[in-house]
Amino acid sequence: MAYDADVIVIGAGLAGLAATAELVDADRTVILLDQEPEQSMGGQAFWSFGGLFFVNSPEQRRLRIKDSHALALQDWMGTAAFDRPEDAWPRKWAEAYVDFAAGEKRAWLYRQGVRFFPVVGWAERGGYDARGHGNSVPRFHITWGTGPGLVEPFERRVRAGAARGLVQLKFRHRVTGLSRSAGAVDTVTGEILEPSGIRRGQASSRTVTGSFELRAQAVIVTSGGIGGNHDLVRANWPERLGSPPERMVSGVPAHVDGRMLGIAEEAGAHLINRDRMWHYTEGIQNWNPIWDNHGIRILPGPSSLWLDARGKRLPVPLFPGFDTLGTLEHIMKTGYDHTWFVLDQKIIGKEFALSGSEQNPDLTGKSVKDVIGRARADVPGPVKAFMDNGVDFVVEKDLGSLVRGMNALTKEPLVDEAELRREIVARDREIANPFTKDLQVMAIRGARNYLGDRLIRTAAPHRILDPKAGPLIAVRLNILTRKTLGGLETDLSSRVLTEGGEPLEGVYAAGEAAGFGGGGVHGYRSLEGTFLGGCLFSGRTAGRAAAKAVG
Repeated sequence: MAYDADVIVIGAGLAGLAATAELVDADRTVILLDQEPEQSMGGQAFWSFGGLFFVNSPEQRRLRIKDSHALALQDWMGTAAFDRPEDAWPRKWAEAYVDFAAGEKRAWLYRQGVRFFPVVGWAERGGYDARGHGNSVPRFHITWGTGPGLVEPFERRVRAGAARGLVQLKFRHRVTGLSRSAGAVDTVTGEILEPSGIRRGQASSRTVTGSFELRAQAVIVTSGGIGGNHDLVRANWPERLGSPPERMVSGVPAHVDGRMLGIAEEAGAHLINRDRMWHYTEGIQNWNPIWDNHGIRILPGPSSLWLDARGKRLPVPLFPGFDTLGTLEHIMKTGYDHTWFVLDQKIIGKEFALSGSEQNPDLTGKSVKDVIGRARADVPGPVKAFMDNGVDFVVEKDLGSLVRGMNALTKEPLVDEAELRREIVARDREIANPFTKDLQVMAIRGARNYLGDRLIRTAAPHRILDPKAGPLIAVRLNILTRKTLGGLETDLSSRVLTEGGEPLEGVYAAGEAAGFGGGGVHGYRSLEGTFLGGCLFSGRTAGRAAAKAVG
């Protein structure tokens, strides 16, 4: 029986593009399938901020950041906290990925034309001991051009392969089954959906117009995770994070539904670490949504006062930007789904960035002029648009009006003005001299010791109730679904494994579908900047391994 191609790749996101590009370089023929229209090529990476995790990069060294492979591995292992028998392959993937991030990753991307913003961000700062969760140093490198700038070279390589006759691009092809015609899994079946002219990210039609059956010597699954399927998110929600939220906003479109994970499992793949997931706690409803229930994440500096639903400060070290899942666990045990940032215009103007390529037109458009304009603005344009139009924002001149506005956004008035005033006044007193017992104030001052934070990410310490810093701002924060940290178990060649630990012959996986490698390279938590890089590393590995296998 004849093959339709050497390899079939399922999913045209960043991992699928990286795998396909490597197969093209090896002169292998590829069929690239995706259920969405062609205008959605690049998947979720297109919408991303373009953050990448590098170790001891030129950007770090220019900013006097002393990083090393040993320090990065210490941070990764302390963050991942691997503790299960099925963590054997994820641990090996973690070691390999840190090697990659400290080695050829940046040079490999640079050769393809990818460039980076000179200021390195400091995400997931941890706040625990040296062996615990968090980045010891800034490592979050923003791609010049954000997500689209990172997708572009891989899409270009794939389209060059199509022009050479090596790649068939088959969009609106939804996979429903994997099967064997001989010993290995070599047959992909599914439904052809009607053409759709919707904009990228919008919900496309699910009307079926036909069916397909395709065969290849190898299949690479790069179909993404479950973040758009809230029912599946709740079904997999771990007990350690408390009760699942009744209400969440979506950081990904609804078609990121996890269907392909179940299909691979039915074919014999081993799906591990289902309960490990990554959801943000600083989600806001997009005032100009692209997909249904579209949420945007605030990338905060360290100065906002973070309060629970009743107006009580979150415990140490749950400050903005320090421990995403630690904060999520605390929130879900309060009995409420939302929290608050309370801050002022001086803080929001300096410290708020919004995740997403469309929320950063200066960086996405590679405009130095606009980047400088953003730095000089009292409040960046995209942030100001949320202040003016966002349903989660309250902007007032005095605290009493602010609290009334906060309580108007909830089913019942939960925040007491007098108690909140005492909290803020107490915090403001700590600003009066260089000595303090408030660990968040210490963290703010510590952040400003880093040049990058002092320049663009951390406001000078000041009293929140100082009228000169106003107006006052409150932001209601929602749980924002995003990433699946578990996935299909794979060995270091990206071969999918069965429950017995043997390779599922003919099947590979990469990207979020593989837990970004091994079935859970991040363990319980992420160091940030590691999702896109995980797609690239695992996709590259899968493409190279499959090319060798079918050669």
